[in-house]
Amino acid sequence: MHQVKLADNIYYLGYNDRRTNLFENIWPIPHGVSYNSYLIDDEKVALVDTVERAYIDDYLEDIDAILGGRPVDYLVINHMEPDHSGALRAIVMKYPNITLVGNKKTFGFVESFYMKPVNTLEVHDDSTLELGKTKLQFQTIPMVHWPETMVSYEETNKILFSGDAFGSFGTLDGGVFDDEINLEFYKDDIMRYFTNIVGKYCPHTQRAIKKLSPLDIKMIAATHGPIWRTNLDWVLSRYNKWSTYTTEPGVVVVYGSMYGNTQKMAEVIARQLSVRGIRDIRVYDASKTHKSYIINDIFRYKGFIVGSCAYNNAMFPNVENLITTVEHMGVRDHLLGVFGSFAWNGGGVKNLMKFADSCGWDLVADPVEEKGALKAEKYQQCIDLANAMADRILAE
Repeated sequence: MHQVKLADNIYYLGYNDRRTNLFENIWPIPHGVSYNSYLIDDEKVALVDTVERAYIDDYLEDIDAILGGRPVDYLVINHMEPDHSGALRAIVMKYPNITLVGNKKTFGFVESFYMKPVNTLEVHDDSTLELGKTKLQFQTIPMVHWPETMVSYEETNKILFSGDAFGSFGTLDGGVFDDEINLEFYKDDIMRYFTNIVGKYCPHTQRAIKKLSPLDIKMIAATHGPIWRTNLDWVLSRYNKWSTYTTEPGVVVVYGSMYGNTQKMAEVIARQLSVRGIRDIRVYDASKTHKSYIINDIFRYKGFIVGSCAYNNAMFPNVENLITTVEHMGVRDHLLGVFGSFAWNGGGVKNLMKFADSCGWDLVADPVEEKGALKAEKYQQCIDLANAMADRILAE
């Protein structure tokens, strides 16, 4: 295999997963994902994170190819999630004298997932580890996105080993560094990775960005996606935007419909938004589009108009699943509209209004609810709802 270097003595060890369909068994990854680990070959040798367990054999062989039989002295554990710690046991078995480097929360996870650690080095904010000419500094960034998460900053070459922060879905198709790839191909995967994996922890992400801002960072090496060495602002500015809930002037319209009546209401609303000059409108059938894509656009756009038919006196199940996830993620600072229909008893709109009460978003108009097929009075109310949303979007 090609040996990819970040610096004279720092190697990239990454593997492309083109087989897995669901990341964390939840989120679709049609373009796959990469698992990135790093090796520092100095007077002392250190690995920074490992890889998913399916790649253990290749991983051990590639380490040997670089080291030529030398042992690994340290394993720096920035993040214990199994897609990055999956080879930990194999590394300890191959290098029994290795020292595991982590913070006070790391080693409990090691014991829970793999084994009781023997040789450990506990670090905290501003701790350093000298490997020779290479020196690592550590900073904890808890809940970005697990409680033990930390980053490692290599002071000589000014490389930030950032764990899951600044990562991305998508395999690395030949190019490894940001200046070797067309970032347009990764734009949506990077955002969907953030919104679905890190998005619940936006306040923690903001604290991490501020905490790391004094560091002179020339390269960001995450555990998924490209290594950033040329246009760091491309990813840093986006993380800052998304983690402050900064939106664009568009509207996401989502509906759940069994027989097409609620869908017709959604189509009327979307058309009127366009008539009013809203250019970015995304209409989704909650039964067809996976929620990860819808959540991504909810983060992106200011307006959210959601409709549900009644289903057994409740919301349509796929709308309910989406709404529960959005509520759990704690997304802030949006404009909201609600609509729906029913046949013999309500439930869809009533339960959407519970979401409206709890989420803290601005409800732009009264909800619109139709019995059966869409008729003239409710048609006009759908127009009014769209107008109310457009008024707010265009006024900002």
